[in-house]
Amino acid sequence: MSQILTAEQLTLHISAAQFAFADTSELIHLGDETNTQNATKTAQDQAWIAQSEAKKSAEFGLNIQQPGFNLLALGEAGTGRTTLMMSAMTEAAEKYAAPQDLVALFQFDSNGKPLFLKLSAGVATQLRLALDQFVRNLAKELSNLLEAKVKENTLTPVHTFLDAQIATIKNNIPTIAENQSLLKYFSLLQQDISDYLEAWQPTGADGESNLDALLSESFFGRYRANVLVEHAAGAPVIYDNDPSLQSLFGGVESAADSSTTPDFIRLRAGNLLRADGGTLLIHLRDILADEQNGQQILEKLHRFLRNGTLQIEDLTSSSNQGSSFVSAQAPIPVSVKLVVVATREVYYELLDEKPDFFSYFPIKIEFAEKVKANSENYAAYAAFIAQKCRQFNSLHFSAEAVTSLLQAMHRHEEDQLRLSTQFAVLEKLILESAAAAELRGAKLVAIQDVKAAIYRKYTRHSYIEAHMRDSIVDNELMITVQGEAIGQINGLTHIDLADASFGSPVRITANTYPGNRGVVTIDREVQMSGPTHDKGVMILQSWLQQKYACLNPLSLTASLVFEQEYNGVDGDSASCAELFALLSSLAKLPIKQGIAVTGALNQHGEVLPVGGLNEKIEGYFRVCKEIGLDGKQGVLIPARNIRHLMLSDEVIHAVKVGQFSVATMATVEEGVAYLTGQSMENLNQLIEAKLREFKEILETNLPKKTF
Repeated sequence: MSQILTAEQLTLHISAAQFAFADTSELIHLGDETNTQNATKTAQDQAWIAQSEAKKSAEFGLNIQQPGFNLLALGEAGTGRTTLMMSAMTEAAEKYAAPQDLVALFQFDSNGKPLFLKLSAGVATQLRLALDQFVRNLAKELSNLLEAKVKENTLTPVHTFLDAQIATIKNNIPTIAENQSLLKYFSLLQQDISDYLEAWQPTGADGESNLDALLSESFFGRYRANVLVEHAAGAPVIYDNDPSLQSLFGGVESAADSSTTPDFIRLRAGNLLRADGGTLLIHLRDILADEQNGQQILEKLHRFLRNGTLQIEDLTSSSNQGSSFVSAQAPIPVSVKLVVVATREVYYELLDEKPDFFSYFPIKIEFAEKVKANSENYAAYAAFIAQKCRQFNSLHFSAEAVTSLLQAMHRHEEDQLRLSTQFAVLEKLILESAAAAELRGAKLVAIQDVKAAIYRKYTRHSYIEAHMRDSIVDNELMITVQGEAIGQINGLTHIDLADASFGSPVRITANTYPGNRGVVTIDREVQMSGPTHDKGVMILQSWLQQKYACLNPLSLTASLVFEQEYNGVDGDSASCAELFALLSSLAKLPIKQGIAVTGALNQHGEVLPVGGLNEKIEGYFRVCKEIGLDGKQGVLIPARNIRHLMLSDEVIHAVKVGQFSVATMATVEEGVAYLTGQSMENLNQLIEAKLREFKEILETNLPKKTF
């Protein structure tokens, strides 16, 4: 039998008595009240409790230092993918020493091709400053050195000066003595300056001085250092929130902006180089959204993961000069642990196209969209709320207000047994509830403030729903919520507008008459129905055949339509309503018009659960309330949906006082009995009689065969 639910069954009641605090301020450790950084870290720790399996996978992957073990974080936006992964990456990076710096120098024995050297952390900056000082000293003494060369006809003063300067650099940076590449570099630097000054002539062919030709950045720039990457402490942790070819792979500064600057000075590192020895996080969606370069970025990332090397390219230059310079560069070995964040839909769609690319991401981290509702998770969410209050310096929540926030997360997931892990949604609700409390001058956020914030959000997005409801009340959209009718029923639709969703009733009608076409849906005939709806109708027809065509084929044509629906229909949640309208038309039994129906069915007549249940019920309730509640209105839903009920206080109160009802059905038979007041046996007798009548009419009107 169908079951009429009590008010207590329409939502989940969470007791504040289970919490050992009066308000969330008691969950803040003494001495940490004003430490915002600690608050953020603690909130992340609490969020990890709800993502325990994801945390294990993240820690495992981040602790593997061998190349090729990159991470793929999968989950819906708002579940903490970015924040929690950055937290785990930062924590893992603290275990390791700072990696080497990367510096680009002029390679004197390779026609100026950049010389890339990896130096101990901090040494690159010391080298740059030392060479800058060397260039200043050289520029200051250059005229004196050239004058001594002319007078004495020897380079001895130049050699003496260079020896002294380079000795100073080596004394200030002891690690140079242990680096053969740097020792060779300084040797070639001395030789290059000596060769230049030896070839220098005091006057040109026109009799003017040639000194100005040396006193330029094109000469001095050869002896500078370009620090591409420098590190302070710990392994680098980088989040590229706007990945592009240049931001990831680096680039070459335009020569037009600094025409006298040597080529190697114009090199700029990308985030892959900056993250060398550490981790880099990017969003797959951001790359795919780049219509111009997205595929190129993926291809270059694939090559980078395969080769473990990188070349800085002039990706924005169309000149041959830039490309020839780039091709002369040596590849730079880079070791980066890449963390790619994506939704499951985007990942599996791209996996078919680029399976080789994802073979470099063996560590998959699944961020759960929901977690079990238990005391441990409730306590973790309460601690998360407390830390967010401290982080944003907002009012704290009473224990009762915390239960209301938890109910909201149950409602977001539409499940009394599961909590949503959409922490971004929870964070917004925390801030909006605190704002509501401040508006009334409260010192603490109470349960009324949380409910006020939820109601305000609903009203901000309720314009379209209100417009449709007004059309029903004004009888422009024909919906009857009183009395009885044959072959007519109120179904429940769920309308999702991305930023808001709501439910609204729709009239479904059926006509039956002699024929052999079976069930015809007018929406399908005019191509206004989706595949899921069509599947539901075919299941409906299969149930009819199994039920009434055991001995003889059905002599039936039935037409179904969603009245005044011009935007198309999809989904199978109206299958039960369509079937009840069809059975009513066949048996000529009226259906209660105050009861709206939602539910799918299988071939055996079992009623299946549907989505968007709370919005559907509340949307229909608001329509009935506007027209006038008479105590005979309500909804009929699948019994398997009871655990998904998280209805508003307004609906619960109406049920409690007998103005509205919520009933459940497990089978088609239970639904028929509730809507018509007749048993399935009586209905079958009426339908079988009508089908026999249809068969006789059809046989009478068929042309006679002659032999």
